Amino acid sequence: MKIGTLGAGTIAQGIARHAIRHGHDVMLSNSRGPASLAPLVKDLGARATAATPAEAAGADLVVLAVGWPHVPDVAARLPPLDGTVVIDATNQFQSPPANMRIADLGDLTGSEYVASLLPGARVVKAFNALFAQFIAPDPRHEAGRQVLFLAGDDTDAKNTVTGLASQFGFAPVDLGTLREGGRLIQLGGPLSGLHALKQD
Repeated sequence: MKIGTLGAGTIAQGIARHAIRHGHDVMLSNSRGPASLAPLVKDLGARATAATPAEAAGADLVVLAVGWPHVPDVAARLPPLDGTVVIDATNQFQSPPANMRIADLGDLTGSEYVASLLPGARVVKAFNALFAQFIAPDPRHEAGRQVLFLAGDDTDAKNTVTGLASQFGFAPVDLGTLREGGRLIQLGGPLSGLHALKQD
């Protein structure tokens, strides 16, 4: 599979390292341009390339992992994503955690809002509920596998993300739709920041 990232921070890098270890190709992008990613791409190895966001959005699966205030601008610059599976790893931090404010989206969940900005994309909420520094390490532990909560409105898209996460070593748990499941794992939800292991 070819995986594109919109954003190249800790979350995107963690997912990229898992993907590369399991034989996938990764195109990383950020707002500063491909040249700024040269050191990271060199570190990740031959399966990693630097790209523009538009190029990364053409991958088989796309990971959205940018700061919340940048989501609308990033979405506006993308080509049509008809049918593309998009993992929404964002959290609706209107301001950084040190002075945390959660964006007021009215009745919408964060991922419903993201989906509204990406018409045609098949959005799956995942990887947002884990602290970024816990995504990159091996999710398989002596006591079990790290649980990865996910939610989405498209069953096939969720199956794709479930298969990928399982390959990485996570234990995916499908919470349902972007509305119901997304509310559980977004900021302020009862499963946000909950680190659990599934006993095998």
